[in-house]
Amino acid sequence: QVQLVESGGGSVQPGGSLRLFCVASGNIPSSNLMGWFRQVPGKQRELVAMIGGGGSTNYRDSVKGRFTISRDNAVNTVYLQMNSLKAEDTGVYYCHLNMGTIYWGQGTQVTVSS
Repeated sequence: QVQLVESGGGSVQPGGSLRLFCVASGNIPSSNLMGWFRQVPGKQRELVAMIGGGGSTNYRDSVKGRFTISRDNAVNTVYLQMNSLKAEDTGVYYCHLNMGTIYWGQGTQVTVSS
């Protein structure tokens, strides 16, 4: 059974940084997509960043140059380094794993506020 466990969320002032972690457990091939989505109340869940098994990445335009996604296949972990955070980055961040079947983590809250 595949499970995703996120950590690293919290509250930070604008301009600050946070690092999110997602550990995947279970039988997981390295040829998969892992990433992060975020959601705020009343809006659809949106893609933040995605990384393939070989390291190719994709970011939503609003986070390019500020966020960096990376992964360590040896420990089935994906990271999201978030710098220069803005109030509009506030939301619940969900880890996402696509290996044909899609899995989601439970979500971690990120709040950017002065």
